[in-house]
Amino acid sequence: MTQAVRAMQAGGPEVLKFGEVPTPKPGAGEVLVDVEAAGVNFIDTYRRSGVYPMEYPHIVGSEGTGRIAEVGEGVESWQVGDRVAWHEGPGSYATQVVVNTDNLLRVPEGVSAEVAAAMPLQGLTAQYLATSSHEIKPGQTALVHAGAGGVGLLLTQIIKHLGGKVISTVSTEEKAELSRKAGADDVFLYGEGVDITAKVKELTDGEGVDVAYDGVGKDTFDASLASIKPLGSMVLFGGASGQVPPFDIQRLNSSGGIFLSRPSLAWFVRSSEELAKRSAMLFNGVEHGWLNFRVGATFPLADAADAHRALEGRETTGKVVLTA
Repeated sequence: MTQAVRAMQAGGPEVLKFGEVPTPKPGAGEVLVDVEAAGVNFIDTYRRSGVYPMEYPHIVGSEGTGRIAEVGEGVESWQVGDRVAWHEGPGSYATQVVVNTDNLLRVPEGVSAEVAAAMPLQGLTAQYLATSSHEIKPGQTALVHAGAGGVGLLLTQIIKHLGGKVISTVSTEEKAELSRKAGADDVFLYGEGVDITAKVKELTDGEGVDVAYDGVGKDTFDASLASIKPLGSMVLFGGASGQVPPFDIQRLNSSGGIFLSRPSLAWFVRSSEELAKRSAMLFNGVEHGWLNFRVGATFPLADAADAHRALEGRETTGKVVLTA
């Protein structure tokens, strides 16, 4: 038997129950992993609460790290004992989980379980944003909204590593300090009464930024678009404040021939080779000290409900991790 956290029905954190379930068996192209730690993400809360339709009961979670305990039919590139992590492994709030080998990252021995569990989803997102959605070149300036969030902190560090400059927006002074520690060159608070575009233009001598990375969405989109220099890029990768309403595409022309993209991680890790290449940069950053994954809180697997309460209550900064 395996111990796991299940959402018994749609609802609040109280619907999460920790207990025994039958140990899953890996099929063709899959492995069974002994889980060391699991990442906690907002999508887990959406699936638990019913915002995203799910079958109930279901084992929560999709991100984690551990060692391979058993390999399925046809698996040749992975062996029992290999240390792995994954961004997509349904049922990861458990002591054992089955993961498709296409989603596995090879984890170096020097990386802690907490960091390895925190890395896949947010780390890979930050990596593709800075290298593919808009490839940062030395000397370029990027506007990063929610600069103290999980993706924002990592994105800032990667941009700085690639030779870029970062202007970040945050919601509190505490978060401003976190953003500065991550390497942001300029940080300011956004919210009611703050003219984001005017502030960005002031910080760039009226030119604007080469790229705006916007995971906030509805509340910041217009200001982001107006903050970009001609032929710059607008990368909209989320909608924390709501989705951007339909708009006249001619605005991209009148704003200076702006390039607009709306990416998501799935399109940038469509092969195991691509996944390995992107994760290699992240592990290299951790091992050489230029990339720091902030683990804001850890909870025992049995206390997953408390982890969800902390995440939804905005009580943490950085990544929330469950330890098995």
